[in-house]
Amino acid sequence: MDPLLIFPEPAPPELAQALDLGGWSWKSIGDPDAAIAEEPDGGWTGAIVVADVDPEGALAMCRRLRRGELPLEPLLLLVTANQLEDLKLREDLYDDFCVLPIRPVELSARLRHLFWKTGRGTRPDLVEYGPLALNVETYQAAIDGQPLDLTYMEYELLKFLASHPGRVFTRETLLSRVWGYDYYGGARTVDVHIRRLRSKLGEEHAGLIHTVRSVGYRFGQSRWGV
Repeated sequence: MDPLLIFPEPAPPELAQALDLGGWSWKSIGDPDAAIAEEPDGGWTGAIVVADVDPEGALAMCRRLRRGELPLEPLLLLVTANQLEDLKLREDLYDDFCVLPIRPVELSARLRHLFWKTGRGTRPDLVEYGPLALNVETYQAAIDGQPLDLTYMEYELLKFLASHPGRVFTRETLLSRVWGYDYYGGARTVDVHIRRLRSKLGEEHAGLIHTVRSVGYRFGQSRWGV
């Protein structure tokens, strides 16, 4: 995936973290000339322009991206709440806006919508369920935009469960599907990993993984909502 253009340089730390958690490829640029000089062979996927510190400089960057040598879309503008009043006069300079502070889940949702709307770019391969997002390309996971520190097998187990919401799996099935048919560990291996996952998801989200008595485990709601 070709990178997103991010203005300014360096990118605000919270934006960089949100993009990394979402698995987005990006590069920060300090001015329009650098955007042209450093344009990837496949072109920029899109742009995110942050306008809180230097609004006039940000809008000037938008103008160059829209009307200059790089007629770039989609373009997402990040603004503060007190800048909203002026946005209606600048709609030709951006495709959508997002209000700071950054919420990683909302940022990714807006980017995906823009890519769908404009038919440009690609999105990372994600497994998502409510507040949970797993990037299958980078092996990163986040809940409510906060990174989860998972081991490889914890990640694989959570990814498998989240990929089949509402389905109940026995411990034996989970062992064979996640650990592999040649794994000789007992069913307690699954219980230990489930317990660790619930702990790392936190008290608020531990209930995403349900215990089905005498059967096994289910992720998320069943089709009957229980």
